[in-house]
Amino acid sequence: MIEPNRTTVTEIFLRGFDDIQNLAPLLFILFLLIYVLTVAGNVLIIILVSVIHRLQSPMYLFLRNLSLSEVIFTTNIVPKMLQVILQGGSAISFAGCVTQLYVFAATGIAECLLLTSMSYDRYLAICKPLHYSSIMSFKQHLYLAVFSWACALILPAITISLICVLDFCRSNIIDHFFCDFAPLLELSCSDTSTVEFEVFAQTIPVFVCTLIYIVTTYINIFVAILRISSMVGRQKAFSTCSSHLTVVCTYYGTMISLYVTPNRRQSTKVNKTLSLLYSVVTPLLNPIVYGLRNRELWSSISSTLK
Repeated sequence: MIEPNRTTVTEIFLRGFDDIQNLAPLLFILFLLIYVLTVAGNVLIIILVSVIHRLQSPMYLFLRNLSLSEVIFTTNIVPKMLQVILQGGSAISFAGCVTQLYVFAATGIAECLLLTSMSYDRYLAICKPLHYSSIMSFKQHLYLAVFSWACALILPAITISLICVLDFCRSNIIDHFFCDFAPLLELSCSDTSTVEFEVFAQTIPVFVCTLIYIVTTYINIFVAILRISSMVGRQKAFSTCSSHLTVVCTYYGTMISLYVTPNRRQSTKVNKTLSLLYSVVTPLLNPIVYGLRNRELWSSISSTLK
């Protein structure tokens, strides 16, 4: 006979930053400003790529999807975090908690796959320029984008379905500012090994394999750039992928620091700080990096405003 689910935790309390509550007003204003700038910058990129014909190349279409992912990601985390800061901690329903975790995981997966697709696009543009148009067609871009979002929607749903059948009968307090995977599992009184193995199995293709692929493509890109005889040609070739490389290093760097380093469980403060960098600061870098380092984007903005 199958035992019914004994879940008694119906509400989760997020402690947030109770150790620095005296700085709450300053933190609230700072993170609200960052959030507004992040959403505004990424929405601007989405609008520009959607309405300006010269920007509707595969590189910018991937960038539009990346910006959409960043908007969803930061909107999923920051508004609730601002409430947690303002109130010195805040409650969230169990359903709201797992929903936040699902969106968090989905946008993270989408970003990994979109950054991988963008590295493939840059590889073709620099290493196989004569075949670029025939290989990276609009249809090919569409396939890669749809595949990225499909995986992002399906894979976390498997994890969430496994979490929802666990029993939660311990403390309902999470010492964090959002519902992350590990802190949520610590509240369960069930065997969580199946969920942990499933997440580990997803991590290999989604995170490890994509990182290896990106590193491999950039090794080939750098080799191809070094073979260019003129310095001007090298600089021009590198400038076409420098923005993407900056975003990749920032994104994967914070992910490795937060979820791969073995000592991440030893300090809750360090874990929260890295989570802040990943969920608040990193999404802002996308419009800043692509905006400041992309002349075509700036010229498009200028021509639109005229």
